[in-house]
Amino acid sequence: MASVTFKGNPVQMCGEPPAVGSSAPDFDLVANDMSSVKLSDSNGKVRIVSVVPSIDTGLCSIQTARFNRELDALPDSVVGYTVSVDTPFAQKRWCGAEGVEKMQLLSDFKGQNFAKSWGVYLTDLGITARCVFIVDQDGKIAYSQVVPEVAQEPNYDEVLQKAKELAS
Repeated sequence: MASVTFKGNPVQMCGEPPAVGSSAPDFDLVANDMSSVKLSDSNGKVRIVSVVPSIDTGLCSIQTARFNRELDALPDSVVGYTVSVDTPFAQKRWCGAEGVEKMQLLSDFKGQNFAKSWGVYLTDLGITARCVFIVDQDGKIAYSQVVPEVAQEPNYDEVLQKAKELAS
């Protein structure tokens, strides 16, 4: 099983994240308007799936706001999701306060099914690891980045470069 650190201390992930080239596990998450959102709803598009521990923390806020801004420079064939275990109500409040409209925040608060099926649930902490995945138009994992230290930002440039390549 994979592991990451949280503030320097090792924490165990519940499994292995999906490998590049494998089919992305579908998900059924709750949007901040309480609607159901599935990965398969956006088939045919390039999907940036940004996974954060909690939207109400500094780095998670920075990461989500950054991807929201960067989506403006990407083709319309690229969509972005931020997944966390926060409630849809907390995500909606945060989006309103931060003016985030392009990144769709999705809640995994009901049983953490996404986090567990994607292998990114930190069992010791009850939150997700910090990760970014890109799912291609055909539903395959085209890029995977598990940030080794939860308290650090992902490599945005790598993510954006891969999304641009896939969208062209």
